[in-house]
Amino acid sequence: MKEAVKIFYRKLNAAGHQLFYRESGPIDAPVLLLLHGYPTSSHMFRNLIPILNKQYHVIAPDLPGFGYSDAPDRKNFEYTFANLTNVLQAFIDALKLKRFAVYVFDYGAPTGYRLMLANPEKITGFISQNGNAYTEGLGSAWDPVKKYWESNSLEDRNALRGFVTEEELRFQYYTGVPDAELIAPETYTLDQYFLDRPDSDEKQLDLIGDYKNNIALYPAFQEYFRKYQPPALIVWGNKDPYFLPAGAEAYKKDLPNARIRFYDTGHFALETHEEEIGNDILEFMAGLSK
Repeated sequence: MKEAVKIFYRKLNAAGHQLFYRESGPIDAPVLLLLHGYPTSSHMFRNLIPILNKQYHVIAPDLPGFGYSDAPDRKNFEYTFANLTNVLQAFIDALKLKRFAVYVFDYGAPTGYRLMLANPEKITGFISQNGNAYTEGLGSAWDPVKKYWESNSLEDRNALRGFVTEEELRFQYYTGVPDAELIAPETYTLDQYFLDRPDSDEKQLDLIGDYKNNIALYPAFQEYFRKYQPPALIVWGNKDPYFLPAGAEAYKKDLPNARIRFYDTGHFALETHEEEIGNDILEFMAGLSK
């Protein structure tokens, strides 16, 4: 039996913040950067990395304020997607990444797409797993969030506090899943552990409030797609209540050669379909330039 490739659990300083990351695979192999979403961490890639790391150099950081990375005080760090991206830029610079593909999921999309805008010469291609870049993808679950964006009121901010509760996490993990017994309980349990840290709810509400600035950047992301035509694989849980299948199909407007794959599952598609998604990624990555 072939020996498993080791996964290393590391930290480095990026723009003054300690970022935790998982790294695995041959050091001279093509690089794939995995960017997680809300409210999880690089832990969401624990089953995907062993599928990819025999052929690819895989790097999966925890974003600032998530997982085992630093969660700086709000007095010293403004929780915006622009700032998350600034730290990620320092991260890829510290690792001296010259060429890489990007896997984006949920919050990983606005951070990853900002990285792509800033580093077009480095990007070999991208995979979007329920990572939105089109208004067609925004489901009705966003309605209370949009209300907060419009009012910026404390009342509407407080109405979103349910987003950081275990009930909401279970909703995200289980909605649309064909077999609930496929969801490992440590997923939402670990997420909730980090969400329960002091002031974490305020940091997450700051990011939810700032998400409107990602939507304002959708035209810039789409222009990037049209201009550079990066190879794209769009993999999507088709029962996601937050990011609808129409958001996946919309990529075809700007990337006519994009490959789109739907899976019969919800938001966290890797929890139920990691083998299928992993095999689709291996096929996609094999066709990318080095």
